[in-house]
Amino acid sequence: MKPLISVLQFSLPAVIVIATLEGLVLALVMRRDYNWRAYLASLVDALGRQYLVYTLLPLSIAQPLVDLAWSHRLFTIPLNSVLSVVVLVIAQDFSYYWFHRASHRVRWFWATHAIHHSSNEFNLAASYRFGWTGRLTGAAIFYVPMIWLGFAQGPVFIAAGVNLLYQFWLHAEWIPKLGWLEYVLNTPSHHRVHHACNAEYLDRNYGGIFIVFDRMFGTFVAERDDLPCNYGLVKPLRSNNPVVIAFHEWAALGRDLWRSPTWRGRFACLIGPPGDGPAMSVVTTPTARDAGQNVDVAVG
Repeated sequence: MKPLISVLQFSLPAVIVIATLEGLVLALVMRRDYNWRAYLASLVDALGRQYLVYTLLPLSIAQPLVDLAWSHRLFTIPLNSVLSVVVLVIAQDFSYYWFHRASHRVRWFWATHAIHHSSNEFNLAASYRFGWTGRLTGAAIFYVPMIWLGFAQGPVFIAAGVNLLYQFWLHAEWIPKLGWLEYVLNTPSHHRVHHACNAEYLDRNYGGIFIVFDRMFGTFVAERDDLPCNYGLVKPLRSNNPVVIAFHEWAALGRDLWRSPTWRGRFACLIGPPGDGPAMSVVTTPTARDAGQNVDVAVG
């Protein structure tokens, strides 16, 4: 996990500067209503995660499984050719696709990932709002198969860091569709759909660098000119308090676990999709999406 942290920590000052410049241009040059409070909330989230939380919590709960997979790996894959590096990047993006999909469909993972979707604006500053509890969920388990097959964990998590860094520029509302690249790569247009809370767009476009896995597994939806994206959670989070942002969905999950009358219900609440708990704190179920129904929300 350290290589992943190193990539993100090294790049964080640069992306913050670029996001700040975007905010200034949007607010002062293009005269848009830029939410600087949301900007500051994302900034505190990022700085607190990289320079405080990761210092106090240096290990992931998935690290023992990562080490076990490497100890019992089937092969040792050397990264001494262009082909092996290409396979590493594609395999990592495939693993990321399933991690990202699970982060929307399994509430235990969603409790952290909801933080990334909590901004009601779509801009570069929102790109590094990830929350402080990712290591506690064991998300690195999705990369265990790669390590078991023979990719060393260092290169795997470096590739994961590069994947997340690639996604920084995707959080731009002002970048148009990019022609033929839309068929292969994840683009700002595809990622706008991913961050939209419109029923027609929910739970789509999970790819990191590539969009091909969404096309393969039926989760791709193109951005429509006649349907502007509304951003944020289906039940909007209005607070810009970084602590509320970091723990609001964990608190909702805790309430639903407490209210559930049976242990079976509690387990279903943990592994089921968001919105299935008694409190239905965040609704992202495919029922409303697939039916094409409108969801009554007010998104800023």
